[in-house]
Amino acid sequence: MQSKFEQLKTEALLAIKSVADKMQLEDLENKILGRKNGELTNLMKGLKDLTDDARKVVGALANEVKKEIELAMENKKNELLMLDWSKAIEKERLDITQPALPQTESGTFHPNTIIQKDLEDFFTSMGFAVLDGPELESDFFNFSAVNVPENHPARDMQDTFYIKNHPGLVMRTHTSSMQVRAMLKQGAPLRAIVPGKCYRNESTDPRHEHTFYQLEGFVIDENITLANMKGVLEAVAKHLYGEETQVRLRPKFYPFVEPGVNGEVTCFICKGKGCRVCKNTGWLEIFGAGMIHPNVLKEGKVDTTKYQGFAFGFGLTRLVMLKYGIEDIRHLQSGDLKFLKQF
Repeated sequence: MQSKFEQLKTEALLAIKSVADKMQLEDLENKILGRKNGELTNLMKGLKDLTDDARKVVGALANEVKKEIELAMENKKNELLMLDWSKAIEKERLDITQPALPQTESGTFHPNTIIQKDLEDFFTSMGFAVLDGPELESDFFNFSAVNVPENHPARDMQDTFYIKNHPGLVMRTHTSSMQVRAMLKQGAPLRAIVPGKCYRNESTDPRHEHTFYQLEGFVIDENITLANMKGVLEAVAKHLYGEETQVRLRPKFYPFVEPGVNGEVTCFICKGKGCRVCKNTGWLEIFGAGMIHPNVLKEGKVDTTKYQGFAFGFGLTRLVMLKYGIEDIRHLQSGDLKFLKQF
């Protein structure tokens, strides 16, 4: 009888292994393990005819055979289930990969971005940090902190956009509003530039726009003089327009510096001889600068008996127009692809 159980086990395991689907497996399970007429069930019914000793031996074998067949059945069920899942997944699978796109023209940087990145690289090579600040600025940092108190006539130089129902907020008129913010946060010594977008209430024409870009720069340290400022500005001018470029400083009033200067460079088009771009003067006005007013340093909690500083500001938009010969500032805000693809 033991040989019959061994033979049944061998045949059952081979049959289970060759099953191809759940239906076949169910039929095979009923054939072998069925409670009424299963082959293993029928064999086990014959145990009652054995002696006690033989019944123990054969009974243990019968239980072992049953467990092995049931385990093989369970493993086969899992195998078929996984196969069904794989088929279902493959059937429902979607190809979400992007097909090859037709080749298109590559984009380019906006001319403002080109000049800004160039100057950022240049100034960082001289040890300047690049700072960023809010375009929606407080009246204090935009005006009062840089020595333009409320009702001061100098505010008329920078008419701007105030926020309705928020009298303390203004669209910044210059990136100089970051001077005192930087001093309060980092203290002195300090060396930084602040490029960014500015806003003024301007009547738009080929040379004026309500939205434009500036680059503010400032240095605060011990023993800083006007000569240090001129050295930095000459380095910038030569970087932008060539080694032969000369810088000319002329006195000009700015409320946040004392003394203040108007910075001009030799025209890079006519090399100082005079042309339409420089209005036949041979010079191009590109920046304003000066020694930081003590009132501004005090607002930044800087010790004016120990530290001095200078500040300068470039009109990035103006530099772009001069470099690329752009005759109308409004092109820069137009979003016209025909214009932008030139750069």
